[in-house]
Amino acid sequence: MLLIALSWLYILFTTINLGLATNKLLALRNTDFVVTAILGLFTTTLLASCWAIFGRIHLEFHLFLLLINSLIAIKSKAAVVQEYTHFINQIKSWSLGFKIFSVSSTFLILAQCASVPYVIDNESYYIQTIKWLNEYGFVKGLVNLHFFLGQVSGWHLTQSAFNFSFLYTNFNDLSGFCLLLGNLFALEKLHMYFKNNAKIFLIVGLLPLANIFFFQFISAPSPDIPVYVFTFVLLFYFFENFKNCTIEGFNLILLLVLFLLYIKNTSLALIVIPLVLFVLHFKLLSKNIFHPFLLSLLVLSLFITKNMIVCGSPVFPSRLWDFTTLDYAIPKQMERFYYNELKLYGYFVTSEQYKSMSAWQLFKQWLSLPKLNGLFNKVSIALLLVCPFFIYKFYNKKVLWTLYSIMVIQLIILFATSPQYRFFMNFILFFSLFCLSCIVFRKSIIAFLLYLSLIPTVIILFVPIDLNRFSNYKFMLQISNFSIENSIYPHKNTKYNTNFEKITNGNLIYTSPIDNAFFWGSGDGDLPCVNKVQLAYFETYFFIKPQLRTGQLKDGFYAKKVTPNER
Repeated sequence: MLLIALSWLYILFTTINLGLATNKLLALRNTDFVVTAILGLFTTTLLASCWAIFGRIHLEFHLFLLLINSLIAIKSKAAVVQEYTHFINQIKSWSLGFKIFSVSSTFLILAQCASVPYVIDNESYYIQTIKWLNEYGFVKGLVNLHFFLGQVSGWHLTQSAFNFSFLYTNFNDLSGFCLLLGNLFALEKLHMYFKNNAKIFLIVGLLPLANIFFFQFISAPSPDIPVYVFTFVLLFYFFENFKNCTIEGFNLILLLVLFLLYIKNTSLALIVIPLVLFVLHFKLLSKNIFHPFLLSLLVLSLFITKNMIVCGSPVFPSRLWDFTTLDYAIPKQMERFYYNELKLYGYFVTSEQYKSMSAWQLFKQWLSLPKLNGLFNKVSIALLLVCPFFIYKFYNKKVLWTLYSIMVIQLIILFATSPQYRFFMNFILFFSLFCLSCIVFRKSIIAFLLYLSLIPTVIILFVPIDLNRFSNYKFMLQISNFSIENSIYPHKNTKYNTNFEKITNGNLIYTSPIDNAFFWGSGDGDLPCVNKVQLAYFETYFFIKPQLRTGQLKDGFYAKKVTPNER
């Protein structure tokens, strides 16, 4: 815990400095401390993306970041001091109850981050993605080694910039830092709600009630956490700028949307938000479109460049351009396999069942899934049905109807791809808290609910619970509780004490976990690491295997076609 807390202090120092520089460069006129930190995270991500094109995100990148930090701190000393002073004064103005809650939740977040990670995607590709970024940057055709490595979320780029791999190997907790920022943002808005009585302040202020859900993700760098947290920040400013939009407000909203899309492209529906504002305030915004256009072009260019290097395709995992002749481009059969598995995974059906079922049958199958999957699926549909009544009855505003429409668009997109509730959870959370805000608005009840929400969080930390009893998804394993051993040093980045073996396949020498119970698992194995069972599967059924393009890992991989005689 202690080491994580110290690393977060440095991350906060860095993001506030970079955030202030970004705020000034883009003339955003932001005065919120948490938003400044988010701007810094965004800028760090862009810098790391540019750096990874040419080399590893390692000691040299941190020296570069430290240099920028120092220059900003020296040149803008007054602004930096003012930022911290303003934040401290905000916290001082909170009630004693809010202060106690913030300290308690911060302690619990740190404790969870120091515990054993249990998000299964951490074992399949989070650890390995960040390792590749730390050791080589973007690697050509990395997708051919392990299909999931082609995703390279913007959040993993941010984590690779802040895991200090050259000093210590157990920092893997940026999602916890993100949740802490979200809690601070929410508590400040809730504090303001008791002064201005504005609905959006209450909705956002209730975000900490969802900490019990967030805690399953924060012990690993899951991209879901920033999507959930930053969506609330985005929607707050969407409400604030819907009627009286400013250029600065629009630019900030666009930046948040771009960041969310770069973190996870399942957030695609959120792009409607700046488009709606642009149409509603066309006369104002059309005259000041140059900087937003330039920023969008930069992020889009980095997104395409990243994918072209790692996958040989502008959009993972789709080969939109068949004329692409890159020797390391992802094979079409792997692309089809991914899409098929993604759809089947969302409905929990076999390929034969999927082909034989109608759209209505698939919907009923999705709705009737057991455990948490079925619960949140039912909640999604319930919100679609109930929210129009709540909106009409309690907050009949165009901004909320617009947001409701965007939620419908997001759900349609998911049904066309993979309807997993965690890809829709940002809307589930927001509209659930909206409905709650229509019923609960007294200060005493809200304070009671906040403290009540700490109880299940404490239980999760100290009582063994097997989440597989509640979920069909394998991204959740049995929770590992906090240990006093992790009070100073956090647990290592992987849940397993896996042994690895070295295997040679053609010109590829790789490490594979000896325990092959998890098909996609690679854990914390030395690079390059992939499960031998996985490679054997693709070689047997798709007649391809990964090989080095040259003989050096930095030059990447290609998918070699295998003849029957070579198998």
